[in-house]
Amino acid sequence: MTDQKDYAQLPLEALRAEAQKLKRQSFTGHLLIGFLAGVMIYGLAKNGFGLLYTAIPLLIIAVVAKNGQSLQAKLKAVRAEMVGRGGV
Repeated sequence: MTDQKDYAQLPLEALRAEAQKLKRQSFTGHLLIGFLAGVMIYGLAKNGFGLLYTAIPLLIIAVVAKNGQSLQAKLKAVRAEMVGRGGV
């Protein structure tokens, strides 16, 4: 995730494709967070507090949420560039 793209250099169609890709990645992250929250709830209901059902999903959720923040920042930059060009 260290790819720093210069959105000012991309054509409008590439910006639209990039925005769609970022939206899909964000949606996938939200799905994963929901699934892991379900795993945590199930694990708490069935087995109580345990490392497998609480700590591990919580750590994964934190990583996915951090990645989601960077995706939202990239999406905001892409949308700002598209608005600047009048392509929205």
